[in-house]
Amino acid sequence: MPFATSRVVAALVLREMTSTYGRRPGGYIWSIVEPIAGIALMTWIFMTVGFRSPALGTNFAIFYATGLLPFYVFVNVSQKVAQSLSYSRQLLAYPRVTVLDALVARYVLNLMTQLLVAYLVLAGLRLLMDTGTQLVPQHVVLGFAMAAALAAGVGTLNCFLMSMFPLWSTAWSVLTRPLLFISGVMFLVDSLAPEWRSYLAWNPLVHIIGEVRSGFYHGYEPSYVSPAYVFGVALVTGLAGLLFLWRFHRDILEA
Repeated sequence: MPFATSRVVAALVLREMTSTYGRRPGGYIWSIVEPIAGIALMTWIFMTVGFRSPALGTNFAIFYATGLLPFYVFVNVSQKVAQSLSYSRQLLAYPRVTVLDALVARYVLNLMTQLLVAYLVLAGLRLLMDTGTQLVPQHVVLGFAMAAALAAGVGTLNCFLMSMFPLWSTAWSVLTRPLLFISGVMFLVDSLAPEWRSYLAWNPLVHIIGEVRSGFYHGYEPSYVSPAYVFGVALVTGLAGLLFLWRFHRDILEA
């Protein structure tokens, strides 16, 4: 049975690779161009308005990259996982294809894509520029692991909510629109007043970005970062999503 499941997941992964990236001009290249364009735009805007240096270090590009790339891992992967049932609805009519297969396939492919993009962009910036950063791999790996776990948990819960209540897709889009501005992508949470810092600390993305940045800037140790909190949120949302999907997946697919 495990072997049969792995074959199903592999087939679903290949199907999505073909349908998502194989039919567009450039394919995977656009996945790399998007974050590079975002980083370049932020760098240009802040340098144009007169900022001489970013909130941390001396290089604008690497500062924004260390915030934007883990942010993209969460947003893009969780969004793809949330759409798993609608994307594979026809295949779920086959007994061998389960809801879990659809979730795992979308998660694995899109997570690997986003991690590869993050690696290429960050490595490229450090190779081509004098970023003034000193890599601490364990913090970088932990930060992206936190982003991956949160994407799986929130994506799974949203998969149920969006499939069961179509209006939730619109509501979630509206609710998460400010995330780019309140997650510490463009600023340091440490620089805020303690009361604002305590409010933002409820946002798991703040912890993720802080942890990733601590892996690039030697001596930067954000005190607010709590991996246990992020993994806890991921675990609770993921288990809740799986439980609801197990209970209601037939109702969703027959609707």
